[in-house]
Amino acid sequence: MTGLPQDKTAEPRSISSSKLAVLRKHPIFCDLDPEALDQLCRYAKHAMLKRGATNSLVAVISGTVKISVSSAEGRSAILNLIGAGETFGEVAVLDGQARTADATAHTNCEIFLIDRREFLPFVRSQPALAMKFIELLCMRLRWTSDQVEQVILQDLPGRLASALIRLTEKHKLAPKGRMIAITQQEISEMVGMTRESINKQLRIWAMRNWVRLEHGAIVVLESGPLQALAEAGTEND
Repeated sequence: MTGLPQDKTAEPRSISSSKLAVLRKHPIFCDLDPEALDQLCRYAKHAMLKRGATNSLVAVISGTVKISVSSAEGRSAILNLIGAGETFGEVAVLDGQARTADATAHTNCEIFLIDRREFLPFVRSQPALAMKFIELLCMRLRWTSDQVEQVILQDLPGRLASALIRLTEKHKLAPKGRMIAITQQEISEMVGMTRESINKQLRIWAMRNWVRLEHGAIVVLESGPLQALAEAGTEND
């Protein structure tokens, strides 16, 4: 796997003291009792995202991480965008096998990582935490199933609308002026269509004032028509 973090051998005191506050706010770890949270903090290593390989659970503190796969011919597909307050690497940590996707920094990223050798015994001692990871993995499976269904059953407008709605809901963006920090090339890799086709469709929607196109971002102005397209999967231009 590429785009993975590197441990810091000498961790600044300010970073170490911030672990408790950061992990306490994380939805996976927020319900741990104080003693367990203190123990988890001792395992968490501060890092910045870089190329490498590791068998670690990664919690994103700030920034966005792109999860993608590539073919031997150089084609790539984006599976997910992981933002602050989310984790990735759960499957490799739990089963000890090689990762199945690449993780690269979509923006500047600050992370904590917890090595598998320390994390597995900790999870065994915290049944409630194990249940949260089961729920998380189920959520990821549903997300993947939705993506497969869209690629197989929906046309381009339906796929693109579904992706935009999914990204705004995932990151809990404001109802009006929902800005998604993603390029047209990246969203083309997410929905499995060419950038040219994506650009053409987005320009149609921009003329209808459903979206606004910005450098490196798409702003959703009217989610209602996009939601209707996502549900129907077809559109008559």
